[in-house]
Amino acid sequence: MPIKELLLQIDAEKFRGNLHHISSDPLPFRKLSYTRPGQSRNSLYEADDFISETLGSYGYGVEKEAVQVQSFRCDTSKPKANQYSAPDPDDPWYTAYNLYAEISGNQDPDEIILLLAHKDSQSWVDSPGAYDNGAGTVALMEIARVLAKFTPNRTIRFLFCNEEHRPWTSVTAAVNAKERGDNLVAIYNLDSMGGKSQEDVDAHNKIGVTLYTCPEGEQFADLMATVNQEYAIGLDQRKYLRERPGDDDGSFINAGFPHAVANIGSYPYADPTYHTEEDVPDRVDIPNLVMSTQATLAAILTIDLEGVGALT
Repeated sequence: MPIKELLLQIDAEKFRGNLHHISSDPLPFRKLSYTRPGQSRNSLYEADDFISETLGSYGYGVEKEAVQVQSFRCDTSKPKANQYSAPDPDDPWYTAYNLYAEISGNQDPDEIILLLAHKDSQSWVDSPGAYDNGAGTVALMEIARVLAKFTPNRTIRFLFCNEEHRPWTSVTAAVNAKERGDNLVAIYNLDSMGGKSQEDVDAHNKIGVTLYTCPEGEQFADLMATVNQEYAIGLDQRKYLRERPGDDDGSFINAGFPHAVANIGSYPYADPTYHTEEDVPDRVDIPNLVMSTQATLAAILTIDLEGVGALT
């Protein structure tokens, strides 16, 4: 199926429904230390169940990878967005899970295109985490839905990890991928897509930002601009080089996969509700999120069709 037709299958109502489910009703937030009244499983496990069941309804098998983590502590002496602090050694430990699903390639299955997003909300504050990172989570779910019946040339892998507890579970995912010898040819981290300054919100600007850390990643940042123009998606698409590995793409860079990038909403990140209780789903710019997801999907389909070598 042509790329343009697949982009048109991205459904804004799917975004709204899934986003409200994991950041409003029934789940107010997604963390291991909180269990809703009347429930037996914490809210992050409930989110895991929802993601797994939704992917299963699309025909995917979901694999789980266990990682031991702790919740961050809250330090109210710090600015609002940065009130997390390291857990004490005696704080409770929890089992968090990486969730994996994939579509095997029919021509070059050993070449793997990895898409990832962290699914947890902040462990130190009762934030719905709609932008951070409900947005990336539902974008990844929607890409998986659109591609469920697609037969790629290369394997497309989806990873739902956890970044708001310590340690980040993407570290385990990256180290294990390296130890297995996985040939990850492209890595896109979806985090807080559409999140931007109040000025850009008021001006109705639709922004997409791709961060790269290593020279190997710049071609994937450039590809986002290329597909945005080629398919007339309409984003104000930008790229930035950051000084050191960060976020979940940084976990893969540190493990020896330098061709990892992050698709986010602004840089420096400018959403005024970042890491606060006000990061609610009604503030999420769904049209911007749709466009950012379309551009991401177009980029990975271009890589699948042409191969990484064609980008240089």
